[in-house]
Amino acid sequence: MQTTRDDNVFVFGDCAAAPWLGEPAGTLIPPRAQAAHQQAVHLAKQLRQRLDGKPLADFHYHDFGSLVSLGENWAVGGLMGNLAKGTLFVEGYIARFMYNMLYKKHQVGLHGFWKVALNSVSGFIRRSTTPRIKLH
Repeated sequence: MQTTRDDNVFVFGDCAAAPWLGEPAGTLIPPRAQAAHQQAVHLAKQLRQRLDGKPLADFHYHDFGSLVSLGENWAVGGLMGNLAKGTLFVEGYIARFMYNMLYKKHQVGLHGFWKVALNSVSGFIRRSTTPRIKLH
């Protein structure tokens, strides 16, 4: 993820037009949050390698699929990996549950486990005690 003009400049995420190793020539890694996260983790390790004077490793992107929320109780997506040879299509409540868990994982990374846990419990209590519609 070094730039082509200066070996001391590194890029990741939407700024990087990185080749997708293992795919046909010219295929670039898609500009998605999943790719940016994998690049950030890899880059953090590689910067430590660079500071220690060790050689840098190539970045290998692994596509785990995509999930899209389509309302409060519905989602669709395609999951990839060792579970299925190719893409496993999921939809409905199962996909929405998976989407919510992925979102909670993202929140834990940003805010920490305890804050997300307390916020989730308070949200559950709030939803179960307040009316679904406001009458006035």
